[in-house]
Amino acid sequence: MAQRRVTWLDLGLTSLLVAVGLMGTGGAAANQGQSASPLAYVLVVAACLPVVAWRWRPMWTFTLTGAATMVYLGLGYPYGPILFALVLAIVGLAVRSPVRRVLAAMAALLAAAFVAIGIDVLAGERDWTEFLTVSAWLIVPAAVGAAIKVRRDAAADVRAALARRAVSEERLLLAQEVHDVVGHGLAVIAMQSGVALRVLERDPARAREALEAIRATSGEALESLRAEVEALRRGAQEPDVPRRPGTGLADLPRLVDRIRASGLAVTLDADGPAAGLPAEVDRAAYRIVQEALTNVLRHGGPAATATVRVARDGGILLVEVLDTGRGTGVAPAGGHGIEGMRARAEALGGSLEAGPRPDGGFGVRARMLVTAGGGTA
Repeated sequence: MAQRRVTWLDLGLTSLLVAVGLMGTGGAAANQGQSASPLAYVLVVAACLPVVAWRWRPMWTFTLTGAATMVYLGLGYPYGPILFALVLAIVGLAVRSPVRRVLAAMAALLAAAFVAIGIDVLAGERDWTEFLTVSAWLIVPAAVGAAIKVRRDAAADVRAALARRAVSEERLLLAQEVHDVVGHGLAVIAMQSGVALRVLERDPARAREALEAIRATSGEALESLRAEVEALRRGAQEPDVPRRPGTGLADLPRLVDRIRASGLAVTLDADGPAAGLPAEVDRAAYRIVQEALTNVLRHGGPAATATVRVARDGGILLVEVLDTGRGTGVAPAGGHGIEGMRARAEALGGSLEAGPRPDGGFGVRARMLVTAGGGTA
């Protein structure tokens, strides 16, 4: 929206037009073998002064400047600096008004110019070629202004589309985070509750451990969700604040301990690779391991074991989760876990393979570029 007040730039531009008009009209008249009466100078000033509001009242400026200019031409005064004010008024209208309004205004102005010049043509003082010249002075600025408006509107549409895309991507990321957090938490809770039910009567201590694990897991899941919402809220209010909580590979030991408490034997080999990782890569690697282990809990069976390996190979981070269970090949058809893991890896310039292993069980292998955003390492 245009600024609804007169600025120093507007005042300076208007003053310049008035000065040029007053000083240049006499010279223009002399060059054309005419003289400029005091009324001519009054009309020049009347045409220039409305330009002070050309940005926030374009139609008002166009109407007043156009009327003064047409009277000036109709009285037979010489062509001169007064046309500069009219050009600026036309450009201002074309840039800031709808196309239909501009076309209607230009049609009215061309008709007024036709009448103003036609009077002199009938009097034998001018010919119709001058109307073509004046028409060019009117049409070219209108075309330039329309082109500027089209470019601005296109740029605004692109910015709006990018903003909508950013919002959609942010929602997708949030949905993935919620899926991973809630899915993992519920899988662990389901496993622990099953253990508690099985040993409730013969081993109360073990049942108590399972219930405590359920409480801890649910608490962590709720805390993660609260962190997601808080980070998203802070990111909306403070653009420099990261919108994703700082979960990463440093949290893997706690994740593995929680999985082990659910009855799944897990071997972890991830010493050192988390150092110096970009936050996005660090978080994606953690979420891939979390989702893969969650799938083992859901589909691996009671005798399954799992091995987690995280290592760096130059500019590549390797994440591998192998299990000896029944396999989790049902996940792509029954849910979005593997799709989400693959999307995380590909978003960072990497890839993910997931499928049954030749010797039994299931394997997830991900490769991600270490640089943030998937740039070349």
